[in-house]
Amino acid sequence: MVMSFPRRHARTQRFTLGAPRAFTVAPDGSRVVFLRSRGGVDRENLLWALDLPPAPGAGPARAEERVVADPRDLLGGAGEELPPEERARRERSREGSAGVVGYATDAAVETAAFALSGRLFVADLRTASVRELPVPGPVVDPRPSPDGRRVAYVTGGALRVVELDGGADRAVAGPEENPRGRTTWGLAEFVAAEEMDRSRGFWWSPDGTRMLVARVDDSPVTRWWIADPAHPDSEPTEIAYPAAGTPNAEVTLHLVNAGSPDGTGGTDGTGGTDHTEVVWDRVRYPYLARVHWSAAGPPLLLVHSRDQRSGLYLTVDTATGRTAPIHADQDPAWLELFSGVPAWTPDGRLVRIADEGGARILVVGDRPLTSAALHVRAVLDIGEEDVLFSASPGAEAPEDAPVGEIAVHRVWYRGSGDQGGWERVSPAGAHVATAVRGGETVVLSTAAVDRPGSRAEALRLPETGKGAPRSLAVVASHAETPEPTARPRLLRVGEHRIPAAVLLPTGYRDGDGPLPVLMDPYGGPHGQRVVAAHNAYLTSQWFADQGFAVVVADGRGTPGHSPGREKAVAGDLAGVTLGDQVEALHALAETHPLDLGRVGIRGWSYGGYLAALAVLRRPDVFHAAVAGAPVTDWRLYDTHYTERYLGLPQENPAGYAANSLVTDEGLSAPAEPHRPLMIVHGLADDNVVAAHTLRLSSALLAAGRPHEVLPLSGVTHMTPQEQVAENLLLLQVAFLKRSLGVA
Repeated sequence: MVMSFPRRHARTQRFTLGAPRAFTVAPDGSRVVFLRSRGGVDRENLLWALDLPPAPGAGPARAEERVVADPRDLLGGAGEELPPEERARRERSREGSAGVVGYATDAAVETAAFALSGRLFVADLRTASVRELPVPGPVVDPRPSPDGRRVAYVTGGALRVVELDGGADRAVAGPEENPRGRTTWGLAEFVAAEEMDRSRGFWWSPDGTRMLVARVDDSPVTRWWIADPAHPDSEPTEIAYPAAGTPNAEVTLHLVNAGSPDGTGGTDGTGGTDHTEVVWDRVRYPYLARVHWSAAGPPLLLVHSRDQRSGLYLTVDTATGRTAPIHADQDPAWLELFSGVPAWTPDGRLVRIADEGGARILVVGDRPLTSAALHVRAVLDIGEEDVLFSASPGAEAPEDAPVGEIAVHRVWYRGSGDQGGWERVSPAGAHVATAVRGGETVVLSTAAVDRPGSRAEALRLPETGKGAPRSLAVVASHAETPEPTARPRLLRVGEHRIPAAVLLPTGYRDGDGPLPVLMDPYGGPHGQRVVAAHNAYLTSQWFADQGFAVVVADGRGTPGHSPGREKAVAGDLAGVTLGDQVEALHALAETHPLDLGRVGIRGWSYGGYLAALAVLRRPDVFHAAVAGAPVTDWRLYDTHYTERYLGLPQENPAGYAANSLVTDEGLSAPAEPHRPLMIVHGLADDNVVAAHTLRLSSALLAAGRPHEVLPLSGVTHMTPQEQVAENLLLLQVAFLKRSLGVA
């Protein structure tokens, strides 16, 4: 039996299963470590190593791939049992696979640590031998010390350290009794993991003797309860949720001794001689956004004010815990956070990404190394003389620059190659790429519009200006090949040059007549949908093949173009993002076969908010909507995200009301015509809680507006369940066809 696209899409987790990921390269370039499942429908990741050939001139050799850790062997065929902290970590990172979903290595990439079913395992990456360490559990986020002698991990709210030679295990911070709430050592708080892209809570010193450890006290945070109405005999789950305008968790940072092999040191979790608190102005700068500790300099922190308009880069005195500012940032809208920075170069210069002069640039020390021709996205690696980074075309890029491209570049900051410019590392042609480096070996992962999936290749970089990278090996992918093949046309449209993708049904020919339209956006901050990668459009192509012209548009507020475009939504999420969807639609209708009398819109999360917003406020343009897990009342969403754009609700009640779907202002669109609206929500969602949909439904009912609500029992924000994910697509297309009169 031929399996339908919705079933294959769900079973393969969007055709990602079986693809290699989470690469680490040894500093001598001798091996690459990564995760990959056995096949395209297998959720269980194994830990692999790829041994690379030596440097040129050392004789013939081939790259050899080997399994380091197989969860089936290590667990004896038993299924995984995840502790609550690990389930929460996976929900925050949107991790839907199984087996080894994460690992950490020592500095030499010779030892790896990972958790399975809350048990701690350590692998020798040279010999592929794996052993379990008998420690108190369940284990969360194990990380070897840089020297490979110890592993730190979190369990029961405490940070513990186990010696690999001898197995002595001890608590170095916590556990801690807290009658008002829950205190943890070594874990990221909710807003750090969900919004700041900081998923960890402890950092080893370069010599492996000390750690910086985050202590999180969530007692000030408001308690919410998530019930399962399908199981009324089950108690509701209590969560600490920092809604906009309410208190955050109290986060402090501490220097903690790793202890002695005899088990002494740091066992009470109350401070003492083994704990030194790191001191900064937490009243003014409560957000601990980034931590970096390397041999190139003292520990480095980035802290932000609650309104995220002010930030400080701080160094830490490891003897006293005192901090000293080395750089300050201000922005009238907000300060963005970036992967890979702040950090030190090996010779002690500060590396950061900054918004200056209308551009997002890379800065080393006091020197800008890029210009507005590039929009810098992340720092990938810092070498002895250069910085490896990813970037998109910037505000001053040529008019014909590829739409949706994210390329990998390197730029020199010292040495003979310091030419004041940058060099492209990823190949020519529109694509989305990222890279991981060890020494002069880079694993480059590249996706393109004209081919499915992503290609991962180990390369050896040349010196600057001395030829192309040399291929060492291609890391095999076991992912399934999707059908149908997506055929997006990428372009920029309208007054605001909005990046957009248009997908028409397979076999559609010019002259076949106009098509009903389906807008398929995310459309908001943090979510770039228009990218130069084939698999990003698989679902959109399937909807197109159901008889629609599908439009994916990245209006202002979405990332990847310029700071000004991203920050245009400050104070006005609704007006700007919805207006740009309308602008893109009407501009495309001038050159594409779009039937503006039949326009639907669908989206999830922010896209769900945008879909509901569209039919409620612009029923003259949009004729039906599917809103999945929509944020309908911004007072119910978290502090770090919401306050960045709308400020505090106590200080900006009018702004919250204007951007809400459930207030009088939110429902102030014309009473007629009523447009069909289907609202879908997982009842176990702890990110956008089901109260958003329930409040919107109540407001719509009170206003006499017809709508449909589809509650999903036991489903979180991810909807990872195969049958749920499949049937959601089928139900959506049936609703849209019925509502728009599509045969």
